[in-house]
Amino acid sequence: MSQLVSIQTALRLPVPDIEALIQGRTIAALPRIFIRPGQRFALCPAKSSNMVLPFELYYRSNFLPIAQTALNQLNSEKVSLQTWAKCELCKILDGTEDLETISQLSVWTKATFQEILTQQQHIFLAYLRVYQLIQPYEIQVTSDSQKIGKFIGLPDFLTVTETIPVLSDRIFSIRKHQLENYQPPLHPELEELLGALTQLSNSSTQHLEHDIKTFLGWTSETLTQVSDLQPAWINTITELGDRSQELDEKKSNYQAGTDFENIVRDSLEFLGFTVNEAYKGGAGGLDLFCSKPYPLVGECKAGKSIPSRSAEELIKLGGMRLNEAQFQAAAKLIIGPGKPSKDVLTASQKFRISIINPMTLQKLVELQAKYPGSVNLIEFKKYLEPGQIDDKIDQYIETVLKDIKLRSHLVQLVRNYLQNTGMEATGVDALHGAYFGSNAPQPLKTDEMHEILIELSSPLTGYLGRIKGSNWTSDRFYYLRNLPIE
Repeated sequence: MSQLVSIQTALRLPVPDIEALIQGRTIAALPRIFIRPGQRFALCPAKSSNMVLPFELYYRSNFLPIAQTALNQLNSEKVSLQTWAKCELCKILDGTEDLETISQLSVWTKATFQEILTQQQHIFLAYLRVYQLIQPYEIQVTSDSQKIGKFIGLPDFLTVTETIPVLSDRIFSIRKHQLENYQPPLHPELEELLGALTQLSNSSTQHLEHDIKTFLGWTSETLTQVSDLQPAWINTITELGDRSQELDEKKSNYQAGTDFENIVRDSLEFLGFTVNEAYKGGAGGLDLFCSKPYPLVGECKAGKSIPSRSAEELIKLGGMRLNEAQFQAAAKLIIGPGKPSKDVLTASQKFRISIINPMTLQKLVELQAKYPGSVNLIEFKKYLEPGQIDDKIDQYIETVLKDIKLRSHLVQLVRNYLQNTGMEATGVDALHGAYFGSNAPQPLKTDEMHEILIELSSPLTGYLGRIKGSNWTSDRFYYLRNLPIE
């Protein structure tokens, strides 16, 4: 259990600076006094009335919208303390340091540092380990700008604990090492993208923002599982496929079929197919035609069964709407519940038509929602054999899940190895040795492991970080975020 500590002082900082610390965008503060390492104190937000430069020049451009929002939300008379901090290090900068890199690792512009040095010949740069308070603590404050960057007394002792750190031990250690050694950010373009996403204030970008923050090492929080955030329509695929006039007297067979056709189209688009609107179904129309990543024609049948005319309609309409070469090359798919008739099964073998039920389609879409990008449509095509292929698709899903479990195991392997050794990063040879003592899910050669580690450290995945070496055996990897599996 974390030790309880009592504090009775707070460091007053501009509210945007505290917001940057809370968001993990920086681990540094600019106090006006030297802070003793190990000292603990609350963080008290203040209006930024003593800036050495105008607001728009004081903060870096990718932080400006957040800084302005934080400032607008501050009540100048009564403020709520949300966090406390422990000083890990306090440096005195005299201008000989790499101010450009320090700027890139913080939220202030290089011009801000230069102006401070012009006015007072030195800068106090405090490295702060920030923790959330268990409960907010409100205090009355004055608007005295002379107190900004200095300590103020609290009315009462405040009991704090280290149970809710903004950054994990490991991430903070990496960030501290980066700042101490003036190592510039590895992905400044992602910081710019995050700044643009933040300005959108769109809930649809929430997951992408979190992934970028995690990849950059700006957060240790675990976002709600993707499966909990998946669109509600995914859970209705099977229901709409099973619905018929007998099950819902308020819906005609035509309307039931149209509803199912629409959700199948949405499902295929979600999986990555390009569904061509020009071939949209309806009476006498082809239900589905996907042009990319390969041609696919489809027929949707809602109800209790897949009638004999299903294959005939697909062949006839597909042949009418596409030229012969297109139709012959296209994958052919019937999606419907129940058992297909004997005629449909015979035709499926002759014309290489695959048949799946709505539940199988729903399982594919759920997989894609839970692990975005996991459904590889080129690999998926290999499973589109003639006849009823639900068992084949189940095999494909199991193969994908097996690959994901292997990658999740490797992410945990890197995390555990670094925690046990106290190292900041490690190479593939050491990880390969540890792999076989880790209840490995399957054998892996060293070069195979390296390929997967590269994949996991891509900016598009961001589960691991990579320090590129002179060759592949000298690459070093470190942990960024977990890859959860059920």
